Amino acid sequence: MTLDFNHRPSMAEHINDLVDAALIAERDTEVPRDYLGASRLGVPCERALQFEFAQAPKDDGSDFSGQVLRIFAIGHMLEDLAVRWLRAAGLDLVTQKTDGGQFGFSVAGGRIRGHVDGIINGSPAALGLRTPALWECKTMNAKNWRACVKDGVAISKPVYAAQIAIYQAYMEPVVPGISQTPALFTAINKDTAELYHEFVPFDAALAQRMSDRGVRILQATDADDLLPRVAQSRDFFECRFCSYADRCWGLPA
Repeated sequence: MTLDFNHRPSMAEHINDLVDAALIAERDTEVPRDYLGASRLGVPCERALQFEFAQAPKDDGSDFSGQVLRIFAIGHMLEDLAVRWLRAAGLDLVTQKTDGGQFGFSVAGGRIRGHVDGIINGSPAALGLRTPALWECKTMNAKNWRACVKDGVAISKPVYAAQIAIYQAYMEPVVPGISQTPALFTAINKDTAELYHEFVPFDAALAQRMSDRGVRILQATDADDLLPRVAQSRDFFECRFCSYADRCWGLPA
């Protein structure tokens, strides 16, 4: 490969660099979470979640790039579109409380929290959707979307399934009956705009496991105990993409 030392960035590259720099600067002004996000409890490695909760510095170069931040932003916009589409289809979908804030919950003295995408209070009779029902929406590339359609969310995306279960459990005091009705999970194919919808019954056992995991992470962090890694080798899939891999594998097992 020949390196072109005379290459000068084009105007388009300059614009993109400025856009990404602005997004990264905006990200860097955000106040870090001081709680364990309930949507993260299904992540396979408890040590990684412990690092995340304790706000341990990430490995060099592991912060999200401007391009990844743009992908996240597009995902949020697609979720907003999904709300509009479902409402147009006749679903009584509520995404904010009367004060304008998101529906959510806070447990363990505020150290475990979650915010849900929406609550369905009614729908066309033909759907047979019991309410109130939790609504969760995710955007995916075509490959992941097809896997979700084929195998369902519990098998193809267990982190999302864990999120749904614990949200149904912890939202029960806020929205009575929500754990007694299946959640509606919506997946948007970012490549084709195809929509997939799945009813997800409440999995009480999964919710309990995730709740226990959250408590375990809090207690271990308070006691300065390091939780086990998810794997025995750094070559493990989860480790290769972890933002704390260098830190983790530089510490005792």
